[in-house]
Amino acid sequence: MIARIWRTGLDESRAEEYDAFAADRSMPMLRRQRGLRAVFFVRTEHGRAAITLWQDLAAAEALTTSKDYLDTVEAIKAAGFLRPPQSVELLPVDQAWLAPDLI
Repeated sequence: MIARIWRTGLDESRAEEYDAFAADRSMPMLRRQRGLRAVFFVRTEHGRAAITLWQDLAAAEALTTSKDYLDTVEAIKAAGFLRPPQSVELLPVDQAWLAPDLI
């Protein structure tokens, strides 16, 4: 399993717009990707992050060539509420546990 962590700065005066975009556009797009196992949108000290869990490295890397993903990236850039810095990190998951009541 691979964890992909995307971090971004955010114009906090437009945080509600970002949150709506994440719920209405980003979440559905991510859920359509093959190999996605989980997605979390979280708040950070200076913005937001999306933590996704993928079946394997190939699935995580395939995201970046998905037309659906690329269209969503263009739309979020055009919206103008993201700020630097932005980063993406892929990390192998060595061990994991999920509470049974969350399954």
